Amino acid sequence: MILLIFILLVGLFILGMSMLRYGLFHLSGETLKSWLTRTTDVPWKGFLVGILITCLLQSSSAVMIITIGLISARILTFPQSIGIILGTNIGTTITTELITFNIQSLLIPLIILSIVLLFLKKKKFQSIGLVLLGISFVFIAMDGFEFLALPLREFGVIDRFISSMNDSLLLSVIAGIVITAIIQSSTATTAIIMGFLSAGSMELATGIAILLGSNIGTCVDAFLASIGGGREARLTAYAHIWLNLIGVLAFYPFIGALAELGPSLANKTEVQLAHISVLFNVICSLSVLPFAEGFGKLIIRIHGRKIS
Repeated sequence: MILLIFILLVGLFILGMSMLRYGLFHLSGETLKSWLTRTTDVPWKGFLVGILITCLLQSSSAVMIITIGLISARILTFPQSIGIILGTNIGTTITTELITFNIQSLLIPLIILSIVLLFLKKKKFQSIGLVLLGISFVFIAMDGFEFLALPLREFGVIDRFISSMNDSLLLSVIAGIVITAIIQSSTATTAIIMGFLSAGSMELATGIAILLGSNIGTCVDAFLASIGGGREARLTAYAHIWLNLIGVLAFYPFIGALAELGPSLANKTEVQLAHISVLFNVICSLSVLPFAEGFGKLIIRIHGRKIS
């Protein structure tokens, strides 16, 4: 029964994120697409636009899928996507930071307000209502993850699995890849980790390793979206994979150091994880940004002939 409730909470979290993203897109979708097509002529502009749009849509996968769609339609080109990818990796950390906020006392008013707005005739108000209801579902699910973290460890299989991850950072990274690929949301994976961290059921180093793995797992959405989209769409998907993979490989040896840094960043372990996610993505993206054009040429050299 506890396991079933946990699965339902995962579904509620993903539903909340989908509602939030859908509502925000309907409020600003055409404007976002316009920004993507007009202001990505150089990598640093694409970088800034990628951050902004990911912050607004609360999903790096959604921005990547939109980008690949525009590339498939030949509105954008592969070189323009490099800056966008780097920006989405930073923009998605805003969501991680937001879900650490404590707004439990506001949940009931938010739900009531969202329902009222959904029944109004104007689509703008309905979209705002959808956003608020999505936020409410996300925070309800977050509370549930924390509440169920300890009871879940009473299951022998789950207890052994978490214990084995606490003993193996490599296994934790692989778990992050697989879980995110299955549920198709790195934010949901991070939210689950935060629940276990908050309940004291998982070590911070393990959480960091799973977080790193989720950055690779989230590439699955973009790769699937690129299938049948043409050469440049596939190159964009490969660039996304390589950027995240290289970042994870670069940071993997320093997981222990990051875990030791955590307490100096915040008091709560789940907030520490959110701040570490920001550090990881900002450092990785800013390190590559000056070499974005060269990196794009490298991707073409590696994969260009295979998909020409």
